[in-house]
Amino acid sequence: MENQLLQAVQIVEKQIDAEIERLDNLDDDELEIIRKKRLEAMKNSQKQKIEWQQNGHGSYSELADEREFFDTCKKSQHVVCHFYRESTFRCKIADKHLEQLARQHIECKFVRINAEKVHFLVERLKIKMMPTIALIKDNKPIDYIVGFTDLGNTDDFDTEMLEWRIARSGIIEYNGDLINPPQNSKKKHIHTKTKTIIRGNDDNSDEDPNDW
Repeated sequence: MENQLLQAVQIVEKQIDAEIERLDNLDDDELEIIRKKRLEAMKNSQKQKIEWQQNGHGSYSELADEREFFDTCKKSQHVVCHFYRESTFRCKIADKHLEQLARQHIECKFVRINAEKVHFLVERLKIKMMPTIALIKDNKPIDYIVGFTDLGNTDDFDTEMLEWRIARSGIIEYNGDLINPPQNSKKKHIHTKTKTIIRGNDDNSDEDPNDW
């Protein structure tokens, strides 16, 4: 094992040395091309951030109705939408974490919408439990976080756990391990019911929830 690690380190060192040598051998014209490309990338990145901010990225906002929901999904490529119910205390827990993530991930639009005010949308997406967090990419729902089961089945999950779970769908930037979840520093597990049902939904519907 030690020999394998040593060989891996040596390979990485050789790759770094080769890259340093390549950069040292670049002439002025090549260095200028690299500099211009980096400046252009920085300008494009800044332009993108401005567009995100103009679309309300960077904050956790409330949507009033279905029309505003659809408009938001059309304007932003990546959307995290929390379907909540005022009387469900776990929705307030989700709000706390989502508000923090909204500030950290300007590349994604974070919103919340009262499920009791958007019956058509709730039925269309077959949402049954509160809280449900819909993960939307290119105007299509691609994943759902239903309750806290995926977050360690605890009310006291860390914000990093929710960040990791959202990142697995590819709609926020994440530099950590997407295979293994982060270690939760809190261990208080849920002892009460984990579901708040939205009544009036038909489980026998054959419509695709990923189709608006």
